[in-house]
Amino acid sequence: MSAFDFPKNKKYDVILLGRVAVDFNPVDYNCPLNESTTFKRYLGGSPANIAVGLSRFGRKAGFFAKVSDDQFGTFVTDFFKNEGVDCSRITKCKNGEKIGLTFTEIKSPTESSIVMYRNVAADLALSPGDIDEQYITEGASLLISGTALAESPSREAALKAMRLAEKNGVPVIFVIDYRAYNWKSQDEIAVYYSLAAEHADIIIGSREEYDLTERFCGLDGSDRSSAAYWFSKKAKICIVTHGKEGSTAYTDDGRDYSIKPFPVKLLKSFGGGDGYTSAFLFGLLSGWDVDRCLEFGSASAAMLVASHACSQDMPNVKQVEDFIRAEKEEYGEMVARA
Repeated sequence: MSAFDFPKNKKYDVILLGRVAVDFNPVDYNCPLNESTTFKRYLGGSPANIAVGLSRFGRKAGFFAKVSDDQFGTFVTDFFKNEGVDCSRITKCKNGEKIGLTFTEIKSPTESSIVMYRNVAADLALSPGDIDEQYITEGASLLISGTALAESPSREAALKAMRLAEKNGVPVIFVIDYRAYNWKSQDEIAVYYSLAAEHADIIIGSREEYDLTERFCGLDGSDRSSAAYWFSKKAKICIVTHGKEGSTAYTDDGRDYSIKPFPVKLLKSFGGGDGYTSAFLFGLLSGWDVDRCLEFGSASAAMLVASHACSQDMPNVKQVEDFIRAEKEEYGEMVARA
C-alpha cells in the first residue's frame, strides 16, 4: 500500500527550492581544518544534493534557484545539467552576489565540522518574482529547504511557492535543514520554520530542528507530540532523525516506523541526511510502504557517510539495493530495523 499519494502524470517528480552551493572537502583526513591543505570541489547545498540523488534514482527534478554570475555559477548549473536536473528556473544574480562556499573538516570518522561563507549569498537572492506558478503545477511535489527562509527576499519566494503549490494541489515537502548562518535569532527561526511547517504535507528534520521550529508551540519536546501537533495542521508524514540512533517516521493514521543506521565504516559525519531524504522520497514516489522507504533511505545515508563527497557520490537504485543485500547477508535480515 502506498504511503503517500502524489499527483500523477506530472513533468517533474519533485521541484526543489533553496541552497545551491560549492563544497570543498579536504583530502587530508583526520586533521583539523586549519591544517588541511588540499580539497576537492563538489556541488553542495542540501536541496541540490537531494535533487542529484533523486535524478540518480531515475526521478525527474526541477529547481528554483539563484547562482552567482561567475565560474562557480557555471560549475553548479553544468553539474545539474549533466545529472538531468532541469535548470530552466535557475538564473544568475545581477548584483554581485556570490555562491555560498562550504569548507568541511574531516577530523575523524565521528568528528567533522563545516565552515560556511554565506555573506551576500546568491541563493538568498531568489525573489518572489522568480517563482513561476505554471512551473509549480508541472511538479508532483515541491520541496522547500529551511535555509531558504533565513533572509529576504528568498523567504518570501519560498513562502509564495508553498502557497502556489497548495493552491494547485501540489504536496509540499519541508526539509528543515537548519544552518546557523544568516539567522539572527531563535525567535526568527521559530517564526518562519513554523509558518512553513504549517503548510507542509511531509516534514523531515532532526530533533533539534523540530525543537527550533516548535519554540512557541508549547510542546513537550517529544517526537510523538511533534507529530501530533503537525498532523493537526496539514502534515501527513513527519520524520524525526536522531543521528546514530536512527530515525522514526510518524504517519497521520497513528502509526510509527523506526529504522537504525546500517553498520558502515564512517569517513565523515555529514552528507548522510541528503542521501537519506532523496532515497526516502524516491520510495514514496515509487508507491512503497514506509518501512521500505526508511530502509532505502537509511542505506543511502550509510553509503554517503562512508564516501568523500555528497552530490558526486549519490548512489543509484542498484547500488543501494546491492548495499542492502550485502549488509543483510553479513549482519542479518533485520539489521537496520529498530
